[in-house]
Amino acid sequence: MPRKPREKSRFGIYHVILRGVNKQIIFEENEDYLQFIRILKKYKEVCEFKLYAYCLMDNHVHLLMEQTTTELETIMKRIEVKFVKWYNRKYKRIGYLFQDRYKSEPINDEGYFRIVFRYIHQNPLHAGLETAIGTYRWSSYYDYAISQSSFVDIDKAINLF
Repeated sequence: MPRKPREKSRFGIYHVILRGVNKQIIFEENEDYLQFIRILKKYKEVCEFKLYAYCLMDNHVHLLMEQTTTELETIMKRIEVKFVKWYNRKYKRIGYLFQDRYKSEPINDEGYFRIVFRYIHQNPLHAGLETAIGTYRWSSYYDYAISQSSFVDIDKAINLF
């Protein structure tokens, strides 16, 4: 039975989720998180998408992003392939790292954008990885707390709140 086509966002904004196959850990060391962020930064420039929020958990990733000149499918394929090749080489393994294809939820209004934005940044708190919001190292929360960023597009979210 064929897969259903992805639902498109009127604004090109999506909540993207990548999960490790069988909920496998995909970030085992700090270097793994840093490499994913480097790849995210690289393809943000190459594919010219906007990134409003991210959170890298040990076995999954949340991204709140907007496609502009490049289709979401192309963006995600480039990010996933680059990371999996690096990860497999580092850990001397072969095969899939991510479960199925990435999940994408279209963001079609400002209210849902706010909900997803909060959810992404509160994910480490709800998972018990931090006791106070903003102390988890691998999310974009810090970029908003200091109101500057090297690669996260903070203006849209700041204006919405």
